[in-house]
Amino acid sequence: MMMLESVFKDERGSTTAGMAVALLVALSLLFSSAQIYRVHSACAEVQEVADAAALAAENPVAEFMVAVRVADAAVLSLTLLGDVAYGAGVVALCVPPAAELGAQLISAGQKILQARDAFSERACEGLEALQRALPFLAAANAAAVAASNGRSAGEYAALALLLPGEGAPIGTGASAAEDAMEEAVESGKDELAEAASRAEEAARAAEEAKARGFARDCGDNPSYCLYERAAHLAGLEGGDNPLYTSVDSWSFSVPLERARAYYRERLLGERPASDSAKDQARCVLRKQFYAHAIRELREAYVHETADSFSASFPRFPRNTEQMRATRLYTEPAYPVTIEDELPVMHAWDGCPEAGLVDYYGSVRTLESGVFETCSACGFTAEALGAVASASTAIDNGFEYHYDAIAQAAADYQKAWADKAPLNRAAKRGAQDLLDKVLKALGEAKNFRITADPPGAAGCIVLTLALGEGNPGAFESAFAPTGALGTRAAVSASTLLRDEDEDASVVADLLDGLAAEGASVAGVGGVVLDGWDAMLDAYGQGAEGLASGLESLLAGVPLVGPTGLGDWAADTFRAGLETVGLDPADTAPLKPVLASTEAVARAGGGEYASRYLALRSQALADPTSSGDVLGLLADRVSDEAYRRLSEAEVTIAVIDIPLTGTSIPLTITLPPAVAEGAAGLVDRAFDALRAATGESQSLQRWE
Repeated sequence: MMMLESVFKDERGSTTAGMAVALLVALSLLFSSAQIYRVHSACAEVQEVADAAALAAENPVAEFMVAVRVADAAVLSLTLLGDVAYGAGVVALCVPPAAELGAQLISAGQKILQARDAFSERACEGLEALQRALPFLAAANAAAVAASNGRSAGEYAALALLLPGEGAPIGTGASAAEDAMEEAVESGKDELAEAASRAEEAARAAEEAKARGFARDCGDNPSYCLYERAAHLAGLEGGDNPLYTSVDSWSFSVPLERARAYYRERLLGERPASDSAKDQARCVLRKQFYAHAIRELREAYVHETADSFSASFPRFPRNTEQMRATRLYTEPAYPVTIEDELPVMHAWDGCPEAGLVDYYGSVRTLESGVFETCSACGFTAEALGAVASASTAIDNGFEYHYDAIAQAAADYQKAWADKAPLNRAAKRGAQDLLDKVLKALGEAKNFRITADPPGAAGCIVLTLALGEGNPGAFESAFAPTGALGTRAAVSASTLLRDEDEDASVVADLLDGLAAEGASVAGVGGVVLDGWDAMLDAYGQGAEGLASGLESLLAGVPLVGPTGLGDWAADTFRAGLETVGLDPADTAPLKPVLASTEAVARAGGGEYASRYLALRSQALADPTSSGDVLGLLADRVSDEAYRRLSEAEVTIAVIDIPLTGTSIPLTITLPPAVAEGAAGLVDRAFDALRAATGESQSLQRWE
């Protein structure tokens, strides 16, 4: 113990040997720290390159998914557009003036669905071909990014492996409801158009009858009409004699009430023209006529709803023959006196020749027996029958216009009776067709393009740093050689939706339609506007679907006398709310870094399971890292990569019928594809195989 202390220290302090040992320890720690910094710095560099390569490798998958979603948006929007065009055509068939437009919309719907089928088939083929090339595109991107990050040519080599390694087949579904819709509309459109046309004829007849009644009541004012005659002859005004300026606000109940007020005033205000017996008799007979009119009008009615009409307008006699068919003929209101054994019938009790009245009789009694004619009042059946003769026969009489209104009401009621069953038949036909259209829309979600491509779960990238890594940097007795040899780093990336609220996979399609829509007219313009709205429906769901319907209906004259157009449009609108179209996710995807463990677990499959096991082993024993390299070498081969030489690939072309519009769906490949990426990928293969061969000699630095 004393001997050891004398070597490293004595009574004067530290010895030379102690100083030498301390210096050696300090130098050793210094160079060890420097070497650690150097190793960590080199590892950080290769890891950064691996991360950049991983993001670049997943980018073609993100672009591919954008293409898939755009193709899906095109297919779904064309499906919705075609189905809604069928529905809009059915609505238009309910309005005879728009029947030709309805047939054009139905034809457009058929052509749109055919164009969708053709586009869908081409798009699925194009996407399938591009999907098979994704492993190479990912490898090319990774290799190009790794090569561009080196300070010298060939310093870095990266190889990307997509998980899953193979994509699922790309295709679309089918819709039996759509086939049934097309068949039903094609077979039922002519019958619906015919039913709507017949209902329209009846409705036009009803409109004409109502317009005729309105004109005779007050529409012809200030010319002769019921309103003008009531004011002039009876002094009616205010609420008893209203004036309407529009047939839409007028109804047949107006002249009915006007007539009641008129005859009441005429009865109360009737006076004889003179004191002569004949003038007094004529006054009494007019009162009889007015009283009869009041009694008849008391039983009259007008019942009108949105779906029905019924009315009873009494018809007043204009001559003796017509008078015999009324109660005026049978009413025992006339005094009878007997002179010289022959009876005489008088117009009223006050007749100067009446005297003592024996009994009261009717006009029928007068005509069925032998009577003397009163020399004072001259009462006969013809005298009573002639009371309304003049005022009914010429247009300055109240009864002339009233009788025309009564006839118009009868015609209106008959037209309503004819129209109602025709309307019901047209509604049944339209409802059946619209139900089939709505069912097809409900199954539109079955006809979609979806994809589960290579790299859907993510990709794993192995990056190799080749060369010696600044071999002379730390050469000394403490670090015999500065060569670090081949370094490797593993990184992974996956896809997440881009949360940018302005990002949308259909934005380019919508931008392209803005210029096209202004130059397309007619049905083609309607179709193009409708497709614009249906593309919105892809991201907005039912709200956008309703907007698309309004675009197609914008040019359809729905207003008509039958109301079938408005009814059909409202029925279709209400049905769209039950379709349940959920908005699609239109946000594009973007690559983000992820742990290799998460990507492998999401990717699944035998390779992922083996990778996870070897990863755990490598973390526990870094000297076994070469096993991971070996796994990659076994997993990938240049035969698994389909090489593409084009810089831009056209997946399919969207042809919109009747518009002359064609929109190509293209993908621009990474510049590396046209810049010799195949060589970079091959060099990455070679580097990986070489590293795998040397993996057994990898040493852990201590």
